[in-house]
Amino acid sequence: MITVTTFSWVPDFARGLVRDMRVRWALEEAGRAYAETLIDFDVKDSAAYRAKQPFGQVPVYEDGALTLFESGAILHHIAQDSGALMPADAAERAQVTTWLFAALNSLEPYVQALAEIDLFYPDEAWAKARRPGAEEALRQRLAELSAVLETRDWLTAGRFTVADLLMAMVLDILRHTDMLADYPVLKAYRDRCFARPAYARALERHMAVFEREPA
Repeated sequence: MITVTTFSWVPDFARGLVRDMRVRWALEEAGRAYAETLIDFDVKDSAAYRAKQPFGQVPVYEDGALTLFESGAILHHIAQDSGALMPADAAERAQVTTWLFAALNSLEPYVQALAEIDLFYPDEAWAKARRPGAEEALRQRLAELSAVLETRDWLTAGRFTVADLLMAMVLDILRHTDMLADYPVLKAYRDRCFARPAYARALERHMAVFEREPA
């Protein structure tokens, strides 16, 4: 049985965004059953957990003797054996992988930079000075992504793939803002991804953790 390790509690603003959500969604799309292991913030710093996840983050993915960390690597691994997430054609698979890395490297750092300012340091003088530049850089990337999606429903392969799953999750980090309203193509794309039944199932299971676990 596949096991996904994640936190038993996170603040409200992080619910739906913790990176186990990406893995849950991929497993739902792939039709793979999994169990969950819940940890608290003390366990993440233990030697046993750091042996699995050197940076004390979540999720950790375990399947028999295989242990993986980093959500992007886990998604790629799941997708390799799933026709629902990765096409069979070698060239198309390479394009999906390119867009998977693009979500992680060309967009997420810009999204995360703004989110960290807004959610963790809004009153700091340095953050107030940095925010306009962070927003400008992010808007450039959003405009570039929007230009790609103006003429297609999905990033590549002519259908939903693991690259779309990850890109939609990255865009959702901006949920604390109304920025996507300025990019209707991207908002429609994110909503199209989130309309998938597998996303709803993953989100329900992700949120159920916080309903049953005490703060």
